[in-house]
Amino acid sequence: MARELVVAVDAMGGDNAPGIVVKGVEIALVRHPEARFLLCGDQERLNPLIDASPRVASASAIRHTPDLIAMSDKPSKALRRGGSSSMALALDAVKAGEAVVAISAGNTGALMALARQRLGSMPGIDRPAIAAIWPTMRGESIVLDVGANIEVTAKMLVDFAVMGEAFARAVLGLTKPSVALLNIGTEELKGNEGVRTADRILRAAEIGMDYRGYVEGDAISAGEADVIVTDGFSGNVALKTAEGTARLVSSYLSSAMQRSLFSRLGAVLAMGAFRTLKARLDPRRVNGGTFLGLNGVVVKSHGGTDETGFAYALDLAIDMAQSRFAAEIAERVAGIKSAVDAVEQGGAGEAASSGGDAGGGPGIEAIGLG
Repeated sequence: MARELVVAVDAMGGDNAPGIVVKGVEIALVRHPEARFLLCGDQERLNPLIDASPRVASASAIRHTPDLIAMSDKPSKALRRGGSSSMALALDAVKAGEAVVAISAGNTGALMALARQRLGSMPGIDRPAIAAIWPTMRGESIVLDVGANIEVTAKMLVDFAVMGEAFARAVLGLTKPSVALLNIGTEELKGNEGVRTADRILRAAEIGMDYRGYVEGDAISAGEADVIVTDGFSGNVALKTAEGTARLVSSYLSSAMQRSLFSRLGAVLAMGAFRTLKARLDPRRVNGGTFLGLNGVVVKSHGGTDETGFAYALDLAIDMAQSRFAAEIAERVAGIKSAVDAVEQGGAGEAASSGGDAGGGPGIEAIGLG
């Protein structure tokens, strides 16, 4: 089972589980017939859903547990009492080598806390980060962190840059992704000390990274860099703002097309273009954030997604499982250590952007993908 493409699924995680989870697996199997799924959850609820889908039944096994982690549970509670939950069993399957990736639409904070507890961080990585795929005018970019770490240090931002670059190669198929730090301006003296120190380290590092310096918020959607690095607070706010803006534009456009007889006629004539626009604005197409920096691959789906969105998150999980991004991250982290040491010895230090301590807890009680 270890070398098969097995995906461990928290079948009880999310607002609409387990129904949309099983339906999402069915959709994903059409695109990835070689995949197999280990569904962790309550077999009494899962069996009728699986029996209704011969495709899922032939490609899935159930690991039974009646326990689940609620969307409202705090990470600390998940650590104390979630050891036999569907989420924990999915992570344990990755740790044991029974699966190559775990996925959950459940509680983000709990998933990060349990993933760190169960899998641990990669050597040299202070904190894992959540990376999201972001639609842009040029195609797609990677933004991280989007919710795992509210407070970050310069070293953590450097780690995020290294991890994001490897992730972009694995998922976007880029040979040499460009990397930039999100800042409030592009001038050298803009930003807090943590961001400025991270900038100095990345400029000094000799690892062949295409580092572009600072970019502002509007550069994310413009696609000015393939990887945008920021703290989890700013990244999560930007992500939720972009999703809300996409829904607002869709709503405005729909209202405008219904305003008069001529506008409705124009809508009919432009129906093909509107379908394309609707598809591009659909947040389900980029559903799924990947936890980078763990000793194992973990993907987080939006908690309120439907089966289509969950299937896209499964696509991402399968893509990650088939890549060697973890090995690339380890190589890059080892290569950048000398640059970090040089900047520290020069007196720059590792100032935390908000006073955070890299050795502390997950920093995810108040924020997440939802």
